[in-house]
Amino acid sequence: MTDLTAVPHSPRHPLTADGSVELAVLVRSGLAESRHLGAAVVVDRDGAVLRSVGDAAATIYPRSCLKPLQAVAVLRSGVELPGAQAVIATASHAGTERHVALAGEVLARSGSVEDDLLCPPDWPGDRASAREAASSRRLAMNCSGKHASFLLACAENGWDPTTYTTLDHPLQRAVRDTVAEFTGEVIDHAGVDGCGAPVFATTVAGLARAVSRVAAAGGDSTDADPAARHLVRSVLADAWAIDGPGRANTVTIDELGVVAKLGAEGVMVMGTTDGVGVAVKVLDGNVRAGTLVALQLLVEQGAVDGDAARRVVDATLERVLGAGEPVGGIELSPALLGAR
Repeated sequence: MTDLTAVPHSPRHPLTADGSVELAVLVRSGLAESRHLGAAVVVDRDGAVLRSVGDAAATIYPRSCLKPLQAVAVLRSGVELPGAQAVIATASHAGTERHVALAGEVLARSGSVEDDLLCPPDWPGDRASAREAASSRRLAMNCSGKHASFLLACAENGWDPTTYTTLDHPLQRAVRDTVAEFTGEVIDHAGVDGCGAPVFATTVAGLARAVSRVAAAGGDSTDADPAARHLVRSVLADAWAIDGPGRANTVTIDELGVVAKLGAEGVMVMGTTDGVGVAVKVLDGNVRAGTLVALQLLVEQGAVDGDAARRVVDATLERVLGAGEPVGGIELSPALLGAR
């Protein structure tokens, strides 16, 4: 594991308006109605910055974009997660019957029951599934697969399953070390994520490096991290489990063959198996521009095909409607397109 004292460190500071660049604009009936500012970084497989927009050194909570690193830590602990079980461990899933069943499979392997999960009960994110649900439940919560994998890691290693969300728990220490290793940063601040698990703060640039390293493991390199390799190849094979049919991450993965992971409060990461990684943080926390901006930055680097990326955007971008008819759209900001 990385020696945290050996990693270069600079004082942490949050992303601010002054450190942000306009990334996207929502236009309604010919008038700009909303503007989304933020920061973004693109790196290559060696971590070299290919493009930086806004304050790359700003500290952010990765939110659910941390899940691939949490899943790598679980896999490294000795847990075997075949196929889609690995994907649900890194998912922010839609809560469909299929997702709930898959998370339940992982949960059952540890000998645990639903009330052992320390994530809160929630309704499915999928509207049809929410309408059919009799009540909220822990397995329907979008992070339930991650929490089920945490319990499995506890069972495999003899760790206390009732305290796995505490910072000093062996599992969370392993997650912290994994985040430090893949970001190349000192991890000296943690918050509490919406699901109750620790969320370790990184810089925007560090998050881009991390997704680059994870995604590159799914390529042809012979010295790739085995846990990351298994995770990425599982995600590419069963993208339905990471998000849901028709939802942005699933469509992006299926159509473009890149790892895509959305996080709350406007965070998005994508990575190619060639090791090009991008991290986006939208300052106002809105998630609707993340896919659009991340794909634009990958297209600029020749990492994904422009026409294919446009098809993904057309299929997944939030529509701007009036009386049920299109009256505008979400567009890339001239500031993003012009900032070099």
